[in-house]
Amino acid sequence: MDYRTYIAEKINVEGMSAGEIRELLMTPPDPKMGDFCLPCFKLAKTLRKPPQAIAESLCGQIAADRVIASCEAVSGYLNVRLNKAEAVKDLLNEILSAGDDYGKSDIGKGKTVCIDYSSINIAKPFHIGHLSTTVLGGALYRIFKSLGYRTVGINHLGDYGTQFGKLIVALKRWGDTVDLSGKDFIRNIQKIYVRFHQEAEKDPALEDEARMWFKKIEDHDPEATKIFEWLKAETLKEADKIYELLDVHFDSYNGESFYNDKMAPVLKTLEEKGLLVESQGAKIVDLSAYDMPPCLLVKADGASLYATRDIAAAIYRKQTYDFDKCLYVVAYQQNLHFKQLFKVLELMGYDWAKDLEHIAFGMVSLEDGQSMSTRKGVVVYLEDVINKCIEKALGIIAEKNPDLENKEEVAKQVGVGAVIFSALQSSRIKDIVFSYDRVLNFDGETGPYVQYTYARCNSVAGRAAFEPEKVTAEELKEEEFALASLLGTFPQIVQDAAERREPFYITRLVTEVAKAYNKFYYECRILGEAEGVMQRRLGLTRAAMQVLRSGLALLGIRTVDKM
Repeated sequence: MDYRTYIAEKINVEGMSAGEIRELLMTPPDPKMGDFCLPCFKLAKTLRKPPQAIAESLCGQIAADRVIASCEAVSGYLNVRLNKAEAVKDLLNEILSAGDDYGKSDIGKGKTVCIDYSSINIAKPFHIGHLSTTVLGGALYRIFKSLGYRTVGINHLGDYGTQFGKLIVALKRWGDTVDLSGKDFIRNIQKIYVRFHQEAEKDPALEDEARMWFKKIEDHDPEATKIFEWLKAETLKEADKIYELLDVHFDSYNGESFYNDKMAPVLKTLEEKGLLVESQGAKIVDLSAYDMPPCLLVKADGASLYATRDIAAAIYRKQTYDFDKCLYVVAYQQNLHFKQLFKVLELMGYDWAKDLEHIAFGMVSLEDGQSMSTRKGVVVYLEDVINKCIEKALGIIAEKNPDLENKEEVAKQVGVGAVIFSALQSSRIKDIVFSYDRVLNFDGETGPYVQYTYARCNSVAGRAAFEPEKVTAEELKEEEFALASLLGTFPQIVQDAAERREPFYITRLVTEVAKAYNKFYYECRILGEAEGVMQRRLGLTRAAMQVLRSGLALLGIRTVDKM
C-alpha cells in the first residue's frame, strides 16, 4: 500500500485530484505530530477559508480504519496517524500474495507505445555513447509492458549514407590487410574505415569513388547490395551479444534504408500542402514562424536527410502500430531536430503528431574525458567497459568471498548490473562521467550494493520457514515501518516512472529499499524473536526481496542469491 495515495484518496478538496493532494502530503519534522501532514495554507486562497478551518473540515472526512488510526487539525495542518502495525500486516499480505505481479497493472490495456532506442550504426562500434539510449529505452520498454501496454521496441538502425560507399572502397583496397572473419570484425572494419579518411585527405578522388558506390547501393546493384547486407548481418551479430548481456530486445530493426522508398510520398504531400519550398537549390520547410530554423529535407544535390526519413518513419509507425505514444530515446543534442520533425508532421495535418515525444538524455563519458570519433579511430567500446566491470567484480568477489560458487556467473551479473545501474542512477537529462571504481562499490549507492542487499535478504529468508498466518502486529519498530512504507510505494513509483519517462525513479527506490533493509537488519533482531514478531520480520525480508527483484528486473538487472 502506498500510504500517501491511500490518505490522499480519503481527502476531498474541490478542484483537486487525489494525485495533487498526494504531492502536498509531507512527513512532519516531529514524529509526535503524526506520520503524514497536509499543510492547508496552500489551499486557503483557493478555498477562501482560514487554514485551520480547512484542516478541521478535512479531518471530519477521514474515518479511522485498519490503516488510519486518527487525524487532527493543528495550527493549519491536517495531521494523520497510521495504525502502523495493522498496516504493515496488510501490506505484507498484499506483496507476498501478489509475488512477481506486485507493482504490475493493466492501466495501459488497449494502448500501444512505440519506443525508438539504441539505434546503432551499421559497421560502426557499439560504444559507451550508446549506453544511455540502450538501457533507458530497454527500461522504459519493460516498465510500460508491466503496466499492460502493448510495447513496440524499435532499433532505428543507422544503415544509410555515404559512409557505406566509403566502407566498400576501403574493403576493396585494404580489406585483405585485416581479419574480417573473427570476433574482432567491427574493430578491424574500423581500422580500414579510419585508413580511408587518412588516404582521402591525400587523394580526394576517393570521396568521389565512395559516392559512386553508395549510389550503387541505392540502385540495388547486386555486388554493392551483397556487401552492404553482409556488413549489416555481421554488425548485428556482434551487437546482439551486448543486447543479450543488457537484457535489451527489439520488435523491429527497420533502419534508415527501410524508408528509402517511402520518402517520395512524404515530399509529394509537403508539396501539395504548399509546405515544401526551394532555398538555394535545396528543399526546406520554413519554420521561422515558430522560432525555428528551416527543416532541410532535400539537399541541393538531391540527397535526402535524417528529417526526411524520420517523417516517413513516423507515418509508417502510425499506420503499422497505431500507437498512442511514440517515444524517441535520443540525446539532448538532437532537441532541435525533434522539435522540427514534430512541427512539420503537425503542419502536414497529422493530429497524432502530439503523441510523439523526444525522451532526451545526457551524455556518457569516461573519467579521462575522451572525445570519441570513429573517423579518427578514437572509440571506447561498450563491450570493453562491460568486460572490465565483470573482471573487477570477479576480483572483488574473489577477495571478499573466495569460496563462493559460480563466481564467474555472479561477477558477470554484478558487472553488467553496475554498468546499467550507473546509467540509470540519475535523472536522464544529466551528463554521466563513468567511473569503474565508483560503480563497483559494494558500500555506496550502486548496483552491487543493491544486489548485495538482495543476497543478504535471501540468506536471512533461507534460515527459517515463513508462516504468514503467524504474523503478529505487536512490538513494531520504526525501522520495520520505514521499510514497509517504502515497499508500499513501489506500484506508484512504477507508474510515475512511466508517466515521467524516468526509470531513475525505480533506481532511486531500490536504493532506498536497500538502505532501509540494511538499517532494519542491524536494528531489528529477526531470528530467535517471539514467533509472531519473527514471522513478521521474515515477511518484511521476503517482501523486500520481491521489490528489489522486481525493481531491478525493470531496469534490466538480474539478482544473485549469493555474493
